[in-house]
Amino acid sequence: MVSLTGGNRNDVTQLMPLLEAVPPVRGRVGRPRRRPGRLLADRGYDPGKYRRLVGAKGIKPIIARRGSPHGSGLGVHRYIVEQTIGLLHWFRRLRIRWEVRDDIHQAFMTLAAAIISRRRLVR
Repeated sequence: MVSLTGGNRNDVTQLMPLLEAVPPVRGRVGRPRRRPGRLLADRGYDPGKYRRLVGAKGIKPIIARRGSPHGSGLGVHRYIVEQTIGLLHWFRRLRIRWEVRDDIHQAFMTLAAAIISRRRLVR
């Protein structure tokens, strides 16, 4: 899922809407899971309010603590996020936002995510 917000918005404000938008997780036979089991996040998502909200949804929050030394082990997973952002920057229209309308930019982001996913799955 790709979400578009203003450049001056804090990422943590979109945490709960993003978790609500997660489609059912496919897996074993039976009732599909409605949410992931864990949430991996960096220090920006540390405020206790969001830890409690995520925990109330039945998701285990694995969030690095502010003020703690680096080496929490989340960097291995953070690399995947940074790599995905780099892959989105392959598309010139996304590197610099030229579109004035949000819906057009959102469509290009969704199309780019689909192309990246297809390329990864074909391999």
